[in-house]
Amino acid sequence: MVDGMSDKFITVARQGPIERVTLNRPDVRNAFNEQMIAELRAWAEGVPRGGDVRVVVLDGAGKVFCAGADLTWMSAMVTYTQQENERDAAAMAAMFSAIDTLPVPVIGRVHGAALGGGAGLAASCDIVVADEQAVFGFTEAKLGIIPAVISPFALAKIGRSAARELFLTGMRFSAPRAREIGLVHAVVPAGDLDTTVQRYVGEVLAAGPEAIAAAKALIPQVWDRPAAEVTTITSRAIAERRVSAEGQEGMRAFLEKRQATWNDSH
Repeated sequence: MVDGMSDKFITVARQGPIERVTLNRPDVRNAFNEQMIAELRAWAEGVPRGGDVRVVVLDGAGKVFCAGADLTWMSAMVTYTQQENERDAAAMAAMFSAIDTLPVPVIGRVHGAALGGGAGLAASCDIVVADEQAVFGFTEAKLGIIPAVISPFALAKIGRSAARELFLTGMRFSAPRAREIGLVHAVVPAGDLDTTVQRYVGEVLAAGPEAIAAAKALIPQVWDRPAAEVTTITSRAIAERRVSAEGQEGMRAFLEKRQATWNDSH
């Protein structure tokens, strides 16, 4: 059974434990405006922790994943005061953060292009599958601005060296290049996009949902820090999982050569 809902600029459909969120402004290449940002943030903040949703697939309607900022929205920005711009940017940052910190994996299905904020949206996904013809770009410098709001999410994926090349030039780059720098995880022909996304969905559903949430939360806590600094964090994290009901079930299922109970629900 598929449950669905539609806001003005995004659609959300549920099939069992899989939630599909689609940017739904194909007439403007799914470009961001204030309303789309608000809808995405509201959706992300509304995903229940420990609920029935176990994986999210994020894609775009029409020919393009997301082309960045809407021209009408950009026209309004030109007249904003610095305070208004800061408030506007903070709302966008909150949206990216809400997606980035979801306790379930977010799989980005990218086709056509992911530019500016669209590249930032891809960076906020845990896993990205891209059409081999897709084009990416942190293009803000071409407009005399910078990819500031998306920088925490982009840097966590592509690192400082690639950022110095791509943020400073605003150049567009290919899907294979995006995979090379860590923004994308799989590059496939357009006809194989859905099959590849589904393969990742299957891998997620075969793993413990509480373990996935804990692993996702652990990454930013230990990333780029010396092992000695995080020994207490990591030791406590694995100990908590070992004694948890899910951890106990997973280890027993492995030892008994059977599927864990969470595999029976999809």
